[in-house]
Amino acid sequence: MEKSFDWGKLREPTFFAEHRLPAHSDHRWYRDEAELARGESSYSLRLDGVWYFHYARNLALRPEGFEAPAYDCRGWETIRVPAHWQLEGHGRPQYTNMTYPWDGHERVTPGEIPVRENPVGSYVRYFTLPEGWQGKRVRVTFEGAESALVVYLNGRYIGYSEDSFTPASFDITEQLTAGENKLAVSVVRFSSGSWLEDQDFWRFGGLFRSVRLETQPAQHIEDLFVHAVPVHDYRDGQLRVTLRWSSSAARQVELALYDAAGALVAQAGETQEGERTELALEVPGVRLWSAERPYLYRALLTVRDAAGRVQEVVPQQVGFREFCLADGLMKLNGKRIVFKGVNRHEFDCDRGRAIDPASIERDIIEMKRQNINAVRTSHYPNSSRLYELADRYGLYVIDETNLETHGTWQKNGVHVPSEGVLPGDHEAWRAAVLDRARSMLARDKNHPSILVWSCGNESCGGRDIYEMSEFFHREDPSRLVHYESIFWDRSYPATSDMESQMYTKVADIRAFLAEHPEKPFICCEYSHAMGNSLGGMHKYTDLADEEPRYQGGFLWDFVDQALWRRDRYGRDSYAYGGDFGDRPCDYNFSGDGILFADRSLSPKLQAVKFNYQDFRLTPARDAVTIENKSLFRDASDYMLRVSLLRDGETVYETQCAVPSIAPGSKDEVPLALPDCGAGEYALTASLCLRARTLWAEAGYEVAFGQAVYEEQEAQGTRQDWLAAPTARYEAGQRLTAVRPLHIVKTDICVGVSGDGFEVLFSSAAGNLVSYQYDGVELIDGMPRPSFWRAPVDNDYGSRRDFLTAQWKLASLYQRCERVELREPGKDWQTYHWFGSDGTAEYDAAPGETLSVRFTYALATSPQTSCRVTYTVHAGGRVEVALDYERTDGLPELPDFAVVLPLSADYDRVSFYGLGPAETYADRVRGARLGRYEGRVCDEVAPYLVPQACGNHMGVRYLAVTDRRGRGLKVFGTQPFEASALPYTEHELENARHQNELPQVQHTYLRASLGSCGVGGDDSWGAPVLEEYTVKNESRRFVFSFCGI
Repeated sequence: MEKSFDWGKLREPTFFAEHRLPAHSDHRWYRDEAELARGESSYSLRLDGVWYFHYARNLALRPEGFEAPAYDCRGWETIRVPAHWQLEGHGRPQYTNMTYPWDGHERVTPGEIPVRENPVGSYVRYFTLPEGWQGKRVRVTFEGAESALVVYLNGRYIGYSEDSFTPASFDITEQLTAGENKLAVSVVRFSSGSWLEDQDFWRFGGLFRSVRLETQPAQHIEDLFVHAVPVHDYRDGQLRVTLRWSSSAARQVELALYDAAGALVAQAGETQEGERTELALEVPGVRLWSAERPYLYRALLTVRDAAGRVQEVVPQQVGFREFCLADGLMKLNGKRIVFKGVNRHEFDCDRGRAIDPASIERDIIEMKRQNINAVRTSHYPNSSRLYELADRYGLYVIDETNLETHGTWQKNGVHVPSEGVLPGDHEAWRAAVLDRARSMLARDKNHPSILVWSCGNESCGGRDIYEMSEFFHREDPSRLVHYESIFWDRSYPATSDMESQMYTKVADIRAFLAEHPEKPFICCEYSHAMGNSLGGMHKYTDLADEEPRYQGGFLWDFVDQALWRRDRYGRDSYAYGGDFGDRPCDYNFSGDGILFADRSLSPKLQAVKFNYQDFRLTPARDAVTIENKSLFRDASDYMLRVSLLRDGETVYETQCAVPSIAPGSKDEVPLALPDCGAGEYALTASLCLRARTLWAEAGYEVAFGQAVYEEQEAQGTRQDWLAAPTARYEAGQRLTAVRPLHIVKTDICVGVSGDGFEVLFSSAAGNLVSYQYDGVELIDGMPRPSFWRAPVDNDYGSRRDFLTAQWKLASLYQRCERVELREPGKDWQTYHWFGSDGTAEYDAAPGETLSVRFTYALATSPQTSCRVTYTVHAGGRVEVALDYERTDGLPELPDFAVVLPLSADYDRVSFYGLGPAETYADRVRGARLGRYEGRVCDEVAPYLVPQACGNHMGVRYLAVTDRRGRGLKVFGTQPFEASALPYTEHELENARHQNELPQVQHTYLRASLGSCGVGGDDSWGAPVLEEYTVKNESRRFVFSFCGI
């Protein structure tokens, strides 16, 4: 073994490991069954906790000789392990997508490393071996180190490893001493291997996963490979376990297989010799594993020496399943699979990638609750804990090799073929690439949840990646192999078993499959969920129902990658690229999760859960049709819950068992609804869990459908009353007689009043300037036509903000050019001031109204105009009409609305419409008609960058009130869009972080004919789909408001 490390080798692509032990499965071993029952192994010692630490900006500044026993490091600072040093006060985190971190700072060619800025973290941990370990072989294992580590023990060089995301183990037996030992580690931020780790993520450094010492008995299973497959038309199972041993000496080994209830199913035992052996079992009547039914058997391997003494016991979860290509489709246990997936970076807003295992489990639970059935470990092997949980909870996994070289072959989105593309066909990089694949497969191979090995991400094509694919096929033919970037380089098309593309539009997928039927198709990334996004996601899930060869995809991505910190005023904030002074960076491009950075749920999940549900429910007045799109679950596993709303109020509820509806079939469940009178009815049918699961309580809704219909007046019966015990009826009729309007026409203003209200229009201001109800002024500013929305991230990406910017000017700058008045019984008349033809005060006749119309020139080019007409009715209702006549040369409109400013005291919101979460024209599926209420401040979705939010479609009415229930309501004769926010669209647009939004002064009540969809096919150029845009056409929008 070398006495010292050659630091010059950091620049050599062929040098990626030295003295590292062969990778092995992630099994655990215990001394005996008592330890197994406690879950604590005396063969393992975790070194997590506080280490001594020194940070150096580059290799030249690292502490020379710190590994020596005589070098006292106890005066150094300390650091937690696992953790990133950037989040512990050393250096700064950097977020970049495809640009390498050193770009622009140093000229670095592939294989070379930065010199001036290449931080080195020096770690030291003192330890004493546990009692009983002396004289045994001992290894140290680093589960994750970013990005290269050099290991020393008691001053002697132990070894070197790259690959940040797979374990590195080293034998330290010969270097151990009695008493205190000194483990010293140098973690280097950049090595030649960093060229292979150009993922779209935060760039960190350090020991970010656990470190442990391990010992082993004389007879030890170094590696095991479980092969559990169904046979005899999926009725029975065969279990074969191949073992690699620490020595070839004779030993006794027993394999026992238990079912989930703990009953022994089968067992085998024999005396074996040699370094590689095998055990096999037959399992009649096997229960198969799938995400829908994640049935796991438990295997227990007991190892005894030749004398019969127990050496170790090794537990292993076993799932029987078959995944293969058949009839041109990917099939699980003989059934066509559809991936309803999501990409997931291993990330936490407080800890980066040093993620808490409990957080991983919360992620898995949330995926299951949102009907997600698959996860892609973008773009590196995750913590072993994720795979254990995926096995247990039921998730399909694409396990991805730690490989991405995006910046070597794509420049600002342009594919640039060159000799500098890595790894390409370069022999110098091939061994390193294959080593990463070998390490991943060795560790993860025994998890039934893993269906697909992925050769990495966005590394173009070439021989090296093809050889990786061949390695996967050769070592593990029970799984398929995935690689997306053959889309960019098809010189080795056999690299991927399926056609995989990113962000391809649905129409283009259809066209591709029509020309290329050879392989099934998935989107390994689709519907980029950056900010207010996911518009049009349903187009993809519909395609999976319509086109068999399209077998689903993986949303990008699961959680916003943002880091918590306090701003200069001590307030919580979430930072993105550039906020730490990191350059180059890609700013908020990391904010693309369906969960927010703190793992609170975003409004986008409303659509995700609905689009991914495994059942389609179509309720009608006499029956609910249930279509079962599952692969293995019968509908009878659920309860059917039915609710009936009349004008938003619940009038009937019931639930019943669901008859057997097999996967792939549909049937009806009859209904007998009561007659509850005239009104608008919303009939909702839900499938709910009959029993508690690992991830949800009994009664949790997994799927729903809703039908809306009108009912004319009908005669109810006693039976109807008995059938609707939850019905709520008003005890009397409302008083409808009101006093006619009282009109005051003076020089500048026209006032209109009635029972409990007064409205004032000003010819000077050219607007409605007051609306008092019950003696309280409700309008805290003048209403304005609004054609703009705060751009969402997809607007910036497609430059829709630029293309439609005329409408921002139109919303900001308006000049009243004409004032018209129509008094009761008279025609329209134009005024410069209202008193120009005399003043008057009088009462209108019963039923008569007064109208005022303002024409506004809008600051567009070419210039255009709009008209706002207010018509005052007795009782305080004000009808508002916004009119626009098309002007050629103007772009499509972001919105077509009127905004009413109120005092911030009106901070409660309630509405009858589609909810509960915000909805947009291209993201409305998953919403249901009902009555909802909340706080105005909660209508602001905390997207990483503030942007348009809080829109509600299908609104019948929306009200904002104060704490006493007084306020203003907007309503219409036809459903419309509405929102109530504490900020204007312009205030939202001006802030770059949520904590930069101004102090709340107003509530802005907005009523809209319709706004543009949010888009989401991608966030860097894809426009909103044509059918969800607001065309530059003549429009008229009518709604009303009234005090309450």
